[in-house]
Amino acid sequence: MSEKVRLNKYLAQCGVCSRRDADAYIDQGRVCIDGKIISQPAPLVDGSEAITVDGEPIRAIHDVKVWAFYKPVGLVTTHKDEKARKTVFDHVKEQGIKERVISVGRLDLNSEGLLLLTNNGEFAQFAESPKTLWKRVYRVRVYGDVSKIDAEQLQKGITIDGVQYREVEVEFEKDFKHKGQNVWLQVTLVEGKNREIRKIMEHFDLQVNRLVRLSYGPYALGNLKIGEVRPERVLRG
Repeated sequence: MSEKVRLNKYLAQCGVCSRRDADAYIDQGRVCIDGKIISQPAPLVDGSEAITVDGEPIRAIHDVKVWAFYKPVGLVTTHKDEKARKTVFDHVKEQGIKERVISVGRLDLNSEGLLLLTNNGEFAQFAESPKTLWKRVYRVRVYGDVSKIDAEQLQKGITIDGVQYREVEVEFEKDFKHKGQNVWLQVTLVEGKNREIRKIMEHFDLQVNRLVRLSYGPYALGNLKIGEVRPERVLRG
């Protein structure tokens, strides 16, 4: 018999979701053990129980896996979409990933590039944590007067509409000649809050018209083509 752990940790280890989301699932009455709906405080489990989420049996994972996926524009990073749009997880099933996976962070509908997928919520939580200090690097095309960008201010951190963003590095891919042209930037984050780059660029009156994530910590997009999935080693450094 395995060592007993909190139910939220067990669900994360099984790749159902993060621990935080698991707590929400439990509060919403979506989790059952041996046919009984569980509420907080959640019990300790070891996997010998019949555990279900939304009626789906949950199996323990003994082999942690990670995939790199070139997310195209137009896919939503969610398991269920209220507008019935195609999701990242619908697509990767078609690419041969049959097991349940979750994403490491998200990319919004209109963003593309590297999205890490894993079958283990504990790995996802580790990779997403700001304490891990994994940098996220993006190639971003903006339209407007890029001279308004205050790179020094961004490196110190910036507050926009009451939200504090940690240090952001911005580099220009080439010299820009005049206002009102499309310019490519390389933007590096250490945190990655919801729509962070778009909100920062809007703060400087710039419109993002393409956003591609190139790397996430030690993982890189490399030669992946749009829509492709590639198995990766599990890295924690």
